[in-house]
Amino acid sequence: MGGRHISGAERLVEKERIQQIAGEMVARALGHSRGCADFITVTIDAVNPEQVCRVPLLPVTTVDVPDAEAGRRAAMTILLQSGVSERAVCSAMALLLSLPDSMHGAMLVCRNTGKRLDEAGQAGIRVSRMDIADDQHYRQGLLAQGLTNIHVREALVLASKVAAAPGIVAEVCWSDDPEYTAGYVASAAGYCRITQLKEYGSPVGGRVFFLRPGTDLAALIDYLGQQPVLVTN
Repeated sequence: MGGRHISGAERLVEKERIQQIAGEMVARALGHSRGCADFITVTIDAVNPEQVCRVPLLPVTTVDVPDAEAGRRAAMTILLQSGVSERAVCSAMALLLSLPDSMHGAMLVCRNTGKRLDEAGQAGIRVSRMDIADDQHYRQGLLAQGLTNIHVREALVLASKVAAAPGIVAEVCWSDDPEYTAGYVASAAGYCRITQLKEYGSPVGGRVFFLRPGTDLAALIDYLGQQPVLVTN
């Protein structure tokens, strides 16, 4: 109790691959850059294949910036182009930069007013039950773009699920990994990776989902956390 969350990961796999994938995830937890975990929890839930929906993989672009300040300016520009108001962008950036510690989930923010709409506090709203449909093809595609980091592989799948969610306009996120400074802005138009969105060594990360006014929050939260999704590439 009271400890720091180090890392989390999700996969959606066939029964025959459970043992292999679970072993890989435990190995990752044991060697994480944020330190060695005091305990590791592996949870396996059965999913009805008929309940799985498929969404398209977002196209990827990269914006190279010299520092985190320039990266945040770039993120703000992209969010404005995605239909988020300047007021909401400034509010979201202030929320992220004032976080005392990393969030496990996302803040839900109105794209017009910048007001936070969820009541999840520091925990945030989690996105669960998603994976890539063809992992080998996916890795080859990212490799062709010079993207080999596990953060990109996982974040792109998550962002693709989120972009397809009811009421979502855009997303901004940066990692809690102290050694990973990149982050991204995503929308239905694509996933824009920004090489620096936070300072090197910072252990605080977070994400914000911008919502259209009138979005059914209960339906959105249920989709994000409970709807099984395979991302097709």
